[in-house]
Amino acid sequence: MRATVIHAPHDIRVEEVPDAAIQRPEDAVVRVLRACICGSDLWAYRGEAARKPGQRIGHEFLGIVEETGSAVTDLRAGDLVVAPFMWSDGTCEYCAEGLFTSCEHGGFWGSVGHDGGQGEAVRVPHADGTLVKLPAEAVSDDHLLTALLALSDVMGTGHHAALGAGVREGSTVAVVGDGAVGLCGVLAAKRLGAERIIALGRHTVRTDIAKLFGATDVVAERGEAAEAAVRELLGGRGAHAVIEAVGTEQSMRTAVNITRDGGAIGYVGVPHGSGTGLDLGVMFDRNITLRGGVAPVRAYIPELLKDVLSGVIDPAPVFDRTVSLEEVPDGYRAMDDRSALKVMIKP
Repeated sequence: MRATVIHAPHDIRVEEVPDAAIQRPEDAVVRVLRACICGSDLWAYRGEAARKPGQRIGHEFLGIVEETGSAVTDLRAGDLVVAPFMWSDGTCEYCAEGLFTSCEHGGFWGSVGHDGGQGEAVRVPHADGTLVKLPAEAVSDDHLLTALLALSDVMGTGHHAALGAGVREGSTVAVVGDGAVGLCGVLAAKRLGAERIIALGRHTVRTDIAKLFGATDVVAERGEAAEAAVRELLGGRGAHAVIEAVGTEQSMRTAVNITRDGGAIGYVGVPHGSGTGLDLGVMFDRNITLRGGVAPVRAYIPELLKDVLSGVIDPAPVFDRTVSLEEVPDGYRAMDDRSALKVMIKP
């Protein structure tokens, strides 16, 4: 089969690899209908996250079950399914607590020895605990499939950030980051009842999506100028809830400085760089809470799925470019130079 592999920084190729195949009784093989490129994939692409030459890449996909192992009981060939960005057994103590990303038998798509999502098919370990069935009729609805693809990562991650930030009915929310996760954080905050949502971003195409998703204000400045602008909008006090969806030292510092005393930060930006930008003394003095981390997307898919199917939320607009599998290297270049927000792949 054909799949995307990374050989070195800025060296993404689509190559022939061994077919996805059942290896254990708990496995399923999924033929990929939709996949995408994540902003976190760019850290490997830029050489800021280590990968072995020839390693698979990609962790967001949905598709059709082609085959199941003998121990799989909840799925059968022909089922339309979405995969969260990590697999999990669904039975360990962490899974029982809803923390599927800490599963004792879990793992990450594209890790050494495993298929990545950006290919024609994927072997799914612990298929019963990992995959979520979708309505069969969605396969013929291109827009709906696109929206459902967002459940594999960015919509659930935005939701995780909103929960971590304590967003509730009537909240004032600020969102640091105008990538797909930040935009889904805006959508998640709106879904949870936020009254005012301030999106921080400089790119009009992206902030227009933020407004579509429910942002009431946009702040285009960065750094101290952004902090001053947010505080001016909020009477000098900052936001009750702040979503941090970038992961740099500057973005975390901005998040801390625009949080209202007694407020909370939900952080989901993958940390990278030399520091965190956290000043624990400032956070202590101002009673600022920090919650977040790797989003246990598998825990959120069922409730978010209902709202996508009913039309309450529609994350599809975060995908602004579509490529074939062979065009995936072009998709990486487009996201790297920010000419694309999030690239969808149709194998």
